[in-house]
Amino acid sequence: MTQQITHTQLEEAVKQSPRKWVYLFSEGNASMRALLGGKGAGVAEMTNAGLPVPPGFTITTEVCNAYYEEQKQFPAGMWDQALAALQIVEAQTGKQFGGRENPLLVSVRSGAKFSMPGMMDTVLNLGINDETVQGLIALTQDERFAYDAYRRFIQMFSKIVLNTNPQDFEHILETYKQRTGAKTDAEIPAQALKELVVEFKQVAERASGQPFPTDVYEQLRKAIEAVFASWNNKRAIDYRNFNKIPHNLGTAVNVQSMVFGNMGSDSGTGVAFTRNPSNGEHEMFGEYLLNAQGEDVVAGIRTPSKISRLHEDLPEVYRQFLEIAKRLEAHYRDMQDLEFTVEHGQLYMLQTRSAKRNARAAIKVAVDMVREGLITPEEALQRVEPAHVYQLLLPRFDEAEKRKATAEGRLLAKGLNASPGAAYGKAVFDADRAEELGKAGVSVVLVRPETSPDDVHGMLVAKGILTARGGATSHAAVVARGLGLPCVAGCEGIRVSDSERLFRVNNSNSVIREGDDISIDGATGEVFQGRIQTVDSDFAREGDLQTLLGWADKVRRLGVWANADYPRDAQRAVAFGAEGIGLCRTEHMFMEQERLPIVQKMILARSPQERQAALDQLLPFQRSDFKGIFSAMVSPTTGEGYPVVIRLIDPPLHEFLPSYEELLVEVTRLETQGGHEAELQEKKAMLEAVGSMREMNPMLGLRGCRLGLLFPEINIMQTRAILEAAAELAREGKKLQPKIMIPLVGHVNELREVRRQLEGVAAEIARESGGAIAYKFGTMIEVPRAAVTADQIAPVSDFFSFGTNDLTQTTFGYSRDDAEGKFLLKYVDGLDVPGQKDKVKILPTNPFQTLDREGVGQLVAMAVAKGRHTNKDIELGICGEHGGDPESIAFCHEVGLDYVSCSPFRVPVARLAAAQAALHQSERDK
Repeated sequence: MTQQITHTQLEEAVKQSPRKWVYLFSEGNASMRALLGGKGAGVAEMTNAGLPVPPGFTITTEVCNAYYEEQKQFPAGMWDQALAALQIVEAQTGKQFGGRENPLLVSVRSGAKFSMPGMMDTVLNLGINDETVQGLIALTQDERFAYDAYRRFIQMFSKIVLNTNPQDFEHILETYKQRTGAKTDAEIPAQALKELVVEFKQVAERASGQPFPTDVYEQLRKAIEAVFASWNNKRAIDYRNFNKIPHNLGTAVNVQSMVFGNMGSDSGTGVAFTRNPSNGEHEMFGEYLLNAQGEDVVAGIRTPSKISRLHEDLPEVYRQFLEIAKRLEAHYRDMQDLEFTVEHGQLYMLQTRSAKRNARAAIKVAVDMVREGLITPEEALQRVEPAHVYQLLLPRFDEAEKRKATAEGRLLAKGLNASPGAAYGKAVFDADRAEELGKAGVSVVLVRPETSPDDVHGMLVAKGILTARGGATSHAAVVARGLGLPCVAGCEGIRVSDSERLFRVNNSNSVIREGDDISIDGATGEVFQGRIQTVDSDFAREGDLQTLLGWADKVRRLGVWANADYPRDAQRAVAFGAEGIGLCRTEHMFMEQERLPIVQKMILARSPQERQAALDQLLPFQRSDFKGIFSAMVSPTTGEGYPVVIRLIDPPLHEFLPSYEELLVEVTRLETQGGHEAELQEKKAMLEAVGSMREMNPMLGLRGCRLGLLFPEINIMQTRAILEAAAELAREGKKLQPKIMIPLVGHVNELREVRRQLEGVAAEIARESGGAIAYKFGTMIEVPRAAVTADQIAPVSDFFSFGTNDLTQTTFGYSRDDAEGKFLLKYVDGLDVPGQKDKVKILPTNPFQTLDREGVGQLVAMAVAKGRHTNKDIELGICGEHGGDPESIAFCHEVGLDYVSCSPFRVPVARLAAAQAALHQSERDK
């Protein structure tokens, strides 16, 4: 088939279409990322900058969406525009697509707005058949190269387009290598490759049930369709779900003239980063292979050389590449991920995009670029993801334990330190099994000969990744860094057997089978047998992170407080930068071993006098608890105290008693055995008491302020302990800010009555101590009625703290303890529907992890507006799990809360997320 479409006809093809579907590289630019995808926008920008980019064109993301809307048909006019653009590429290269004398081969690559490395499909060497391969031979005088390109095309096209089993081809390839004595694919001789081509086509025909396509235009059409189809393959959907990338963006398709890195020792291909993606050091980091194509590097089939060695093999290419890399980083003002090919000594740039990097690198690069004057502190804050901060503070292996493990002979092997971090878990040898175990809560390390994009669902739940082959720019390494997972790649000291589900250690009798524990250190590349103890990171020594968070503190409006129940938690929170305690749960103090018997006496008391006697015993414990918390929250230099919100007892009393079912079993046993009358009577009394307190739905039963109203002496004891502790420290010259929170208020009269009782206690303590103690009373907004009637509650409250855990439970009607294990995660992951291929998602995210803006969020917003309307001075914060979630923090900023409170380890995350929320708001207001 021949195509006679001139440049004028290209313009006509666009005019006759409903819109422009296809852009030559010269027609795009970096600002068109949403339309052209990251890859298309990158090659367009490089083309217009005069860099050596092979000519090509991009089919837009809009075509992908239209393709699905029109039942997997190309939209009107798209194919004509693509053929017209292809004709221009032919003119630019001087080659002819499908031509016999000077054939044009092209690559067909995906490219979404947001980088999804390896998640979608690529076809290389497209346009080759029995006729054009002869043209390649005549043109290059290299029969081996031509047939190598041909067998690669058949192998890749069959896998991507015809859905054949790639193992069928790998098995044949290994057979030919053994037959010819070739150690690598590059050593297979030309005659064997010619035979391979015939056999590969037979495999493809048997698998697909149709002859392998030889019409190059049919090849192109089918490849474009396959790339669009890969937008919705399982690994791409899993990756988008994990990274919260919208599913409606679509992928672009980039059709680019091929340049060949497999044309001999003066040719090659590589991937490089303008800075080290593992530690952020300002050095070129990457790998390359001589006489290879790009997939050989990223697939991890061969272990490549470090990019620095290119200086020895192809010095002029290396010099030119360094110059281009520096220029691109300065142009984009960000670390770049570059792909390149060298054909007979000529360098070609195939891709530039913002590089995936791990947590340490992300923070260092952002801070360094501010120091270098490339970006502003505000830009640096937006370059770092909150998850990076969390990952940087994850535990690492204890060095003494590692030395001990080495001395014991448990160091198995050492590979490339592809992505830092410490991980241990059970060795698992396939992604499906890893996904199954990981979702069940088992710690797993995914072990593969090399990973392919099809493994991503297992990688998403693994604690770490170990591969026997592949380099630091292989698919496994790139994805691991993006996910913040430790990864040891190219560990050639082990031999992985998928079929046996084990790996053997070279030069050793050691064998690790599926289910055995292993530990990997992604910072050193070491692999150990068994588990190694971890230690917490040293936040104080993370200088770049401290600098970044210092900038964040200047930008954010939201205060960042912490949830802390013990002095050690409070001290850690302050070390992480917390400005107060937003939730101190007093019931945790009751559960300590020496106190629990007293608490149980208080609960089982038969008279007010007995109950008060037990509470009198508890008072010194509680006073000591609160004194410790307050002391931890006082600056040793100024004596100024941070605010501390203490929640009065919240759970139902039966939680402090033994299980009814366990007591019943014990009583039955004692009755059967006989001879234990005293113990039996004691157990029976306890069983009767516990039985009398049983509730059908204790989470909505006698707890919180309801418990305080029926048993006010408990609240009175706790309030006395809080204010007496504050009074003691005040006499030492320390200025405190105690805030007493009354939980589970649903009606203003509940808060009014509890507050009346406790104000009396405060007045009494003031008289006893000889001076008033500054304090505030507030409530937790955690049931819908409280949010709806916030205007009535606010005049009786000094502060609101949104308890969004319970507010989510009561708004959705979900019991968190039951829902997450029974159905909620299926709501998020998707339900299997009989007769339907795709899963049906009920919820976009777990509402207990990310605040439900449309439901729970509307109640919060309503309570904020109503509360401030009747009490303009009311303080507003949040202390549920959402206080440490970046998306939820952004919502808290938008509705005007004063602070968020989260676990101590999430405080640095919240500081950055609060700054980003402020910056985003500022951008919206412009």
